[in-house]
Amino acid sequence: MTDPVFFAPSRRYTTAEIAALTGAQLLDPDTAETEITHIAPAMTGGPGSLVFVEGKRNIDMLQGLVAAAILCPEDVSAMVPAGIARLVTPRPQYAFAQIGRLLYPSAATPTPVTGQRGISPAAHISPLARIEEESTIEPGAVIGAGAVIGRGTVVGPNAVVGASCQVGRDCYIGANVTIQSALVGDRVFIHNGAQIGQDGFGFVAGSRGPERIPQIGRVVIQNDVEIGANTTVDRGAMNDTVIGEGTKIDNLVQVAHNVVIGRCCIIAGHCGLSGSVKIGDFVMLGGRVGVADHISIGDRAQIAASSGLMNDIPAGERWAGSPARPMREFFREVAAIRALLKPKAKDASDG
Repeated sequence: MTDPVFFAPSRRYTTAEIAALTGAQLLDPDTAETEITHIAPAMTGGPGSLVFVEGKRNIDMLQGLVAAAILCPEDVSAMVPAGIARLVTPRPQYAFAQIGRLLYPSAATPTPVTGQRGISPAAHISPLARIEEESTIEPGAVIGAGAVIGRGTVVGPNAVVGASCQVGRDCYIGANVTIQSALVGDRVFIHNGAQIGQDGFGFVAGSRGPERIPQIGRVVIQNDVEIGANTTVDRGAMNDTVIGEGTKIDNLVQVAHNVVIGRCCIIAGHCGLSGSVKIGDFVMLGGRVGVADHISIGDRAQIAASSGLMNDIPAGERWAGSPARPMREFFREVAAIRALLKPKAKDASDG
């Protein structure tokens, strides 16, 4: 549930305002001045709340619902209990997220941990660094020689931006993040504990065991990328590791050296991308997907959770399993195995 101790609503919105902001249709004009004080899941709701229901598969949530207003598709609207303002839209969750960002801006865009703005006297900033106006550098942060921090960017407590690194404008670099050998675009969020630009895992067999291969590439993170807490992104060996614009990476993901990720990809938690993997645009990887080195994944491919990829994936395909194969083939195999395990019916001639 929402707690004003952590996230206080910015202000109240009327259902008429919500309709105008989201493009939803307010079915009953008499409810135009109904006030929304907070958002809530439909299962809990509550007075003053805005909730959403995606479709008829979720109509059970309407039983006993208490809320000020609901975002729902047209085929659900007639089932909404009386007294609740109905805002009809084909994409209720999308509209709900729009209003949520307005009601709770600090939940959508991270803010300084200390609540203070400007450069803290307790930060460690090289005189050779360049920090644009309206940036915030929090206590304990380290900014190396030749580093550039763009306007409006927040660098959290104990974060490190290494020498000659560049961080664009309106970014958020969370507490204890380390950025080395990296160029970061605008509006990039890197959450607490993420490590960007450490050397990749490169070794060659030597007479006394594995010997290190120098990793002299960079990490290039394009605009509007989000990287989750404790995720690691290795710098390239000689080429760059690249994360394309608009891509969102969850917590605890490993991105190895020379990986190239396209635009607007979604990569869920615990995924591991081995060295030199190439991922196209609008690709979706479920949680705990593992990808072997030098694999290519085509545009708009979707990989189910816990899959292990050992072959290239053509564009637009959906794969599952370990080793991964096309999803229809995977489910046919699952069905065949289940059929083998079912006890056979007794023959009528058996005594």
